Amino acid sequence: MQNIHRISDPHSYSRPEEAVIRHIDLSLKVDFDTNLLEGLATLSIEKAPDATQIILDTNGLEIASVTYADGAAAGYELTGHHEIFGTALDISLRKSDTKVTIRYRTSHAAEAVQWLTPEQTAGKKFPFMFTQSQAILARSWVPLQDSPGVRFTYTADVKVPRGMLALMSAENPQQISADGKYHFSMEQPIPSYLMALAVGNIAFAPVGPRTGVYAEPEMLEKAAWEFAEMEDMLTIAEKLYGEYRWGRYDLIVLPPSFPFGGMENPRITFATPTILAGDRSLTSLVAHELAHSWSGNLVTNGTWNDFWLNEGFTVYFETRIMEALKGRDFAEMLAALNRQSLVDEEEHFMNSGRAMDTKLKLDLSGRSPDDAVNAIAYDKGYFFLRYLEEYVGREKFDAFIREYFSEFAFKSNYTEPFVDYLIENLFQKNGVKPIPDLDEWIYGTGLPATLPKVKSIRFSKVGDALDAWKKGDLSIEVSAWSSHEWVYFIKNLPIAADADDLADLDNKFHFTQSGNAEILGAWFVHCTRAMYTPSFGVMENFLVQTGRRKFLMPIYKQLLETAEGKKLALSIYQKARPNYHFVAVSSLDKLLV
Repeated sequence: MQNIHRISDPHSYSRPEEAVIRHIDLSLKVDFDTNLLEGLATLSIEKAPDATQIILDTNGLEIASVTYADGAAAGYELTGHHEIFGTALDISLRKSDTKVTIRYRTSHAAEAVQWLTPEQTAGKKFPFMFTQSQAILARSWVPLQDSPGVRFTYTADVKVPRGMLALMSAENPQQISADGKYHFSMEQPIPSYLMALAVGNIAFAPVGPRTGVYAEPEMLEKAAWEFAEMEDMLTIAEKLYGEYRWGRYDLIVLPPSFPFGGMENPRITFATPTILAGDRSLTSLVAHELAHSWSGNLVTNGTWNDFWLNEGFTVYFETRIMEALKGRDFAEMLAALNRQSLVDEEEHFMNSGRAMDTKLKLDLSGRSPDDAVNAIAYDKGYFFLRYLEEYVGREKFDAFIREYFSEFAFKSNYTEPFVDYLIENLFQKNGVKPIPDLDEWIYGTGLPATLPKVKSIRFSKVGDALDAWKKGDLSIEVSAWSSHEWVYFIKNLPIAADADDLADLDNKFHFTQSGNAEILGAWFVHCTRAMYTPSFGVMENFLVQTGRRKFLMPIYKQLLETAEGKKLALSIYQKARPNYHFVAVSSLDKLLV
């Protein structure tokens, strides 16, 4: 039996070294009347000779029956329960058994699944549902081994109401079927967190030979224009780090309750409408999710303690794509914003008793893996790889990454084996000594002294504009600024800026009326700090309509700093909470409930 799980996963009950899922045949009925999924999952199993059971992860699933391939009832038991990890499903196996079939139904509390009413969509006529499985939420809609160290192929037959399109992280249709029945196939092995399903009134538009966009019809033209560079990004990515191994690369723009900027589900990125800026200025997010087709989807972190292996590589790859697409100056703006976020995050963790969470290699035992979703994994990981590039040279480092993706394709990896591979295949192979602070970067807290510097010419000019503004000069030339320059300008406004200062800026630059979510997200933090009340109506609408956690958390946190702001935050949250996905609610409830 292939040893696929060299390191135990603290977030899964499964024991894949004894019995492991290799393939799932899934049948689902999507019921918008009950807001439930009815499922039948047939699992093909590889097992050790002495295995007597397979252990799956579930959370809130109602198990109706478990049967063997010959139709006989299988012995099973739901054991234990953990608030975060859910419940183990232990299924007895006879010596000859290599398949089991589970009939089940989701609960109304299924954490991965969000059901939206027609009023919560752009078209206002059809309901909508989507899943978000990362990190360990797949177990709330499919019984499986919910660990990134376990990979499997799958097929699915999905029944939805007539007039609606179903999409999965698999080969997808491009038109609505007449009978509401859809068949899906994912022939490449994936981890459970990349299982995904979306159902709604959805249309498709191609933007290239291998790329296209799905969205509600009311948003399709805008989305197709915004993401017209997807095919160019895919070509650039292949030139950098090798063949794209997933067939097509499409993107679906979801309703605004989607909690993340994007989710890298194979073959189809799930994306927030907040990146529809109207000027293609926020498409670096698409580059990020595309890069995950190599770092994360092709080579996967073995446990969530190794999350930086997914995200650090992806931020590095994203930045290289954007450099090839938009030039070095543009890429350095992204890097400068990443560095600023990293320094701020590290300072927050060090000052709040979470110094251990500034390590790249984490210990999340007993905790939610969502605790790893911060600038450490993304940006400390990125700057570690950038440091390696600067240390050995770009040509050697690019060759190393290409070989790494090829060597570990469709496999999971862990921090310790990666470090061994790095020493042998980057340093020793090129006849150079390892960086002297390798262990400090991986296992140390805080930020190493060798953290690379970033010099952004465009941000230097923004800095000059900030200095001029501080002296009362608002006659700065901003006509050529991108949204990244505006975000940098706003984020670097003095904390002491008062309501009058913000009013002057707003009268000049109309931030409150911006259609760019990144600008609004940064601006409203200052508005709440300074109690700039003319912005509060628009801010409330933004918080009610936008479910992206990246924007919600900083604004709500800042509101809670004052008694008046706390009262407003609680009032807004009461209205907004029904629009948010569990991923956002689980974070915000800790602050506001």
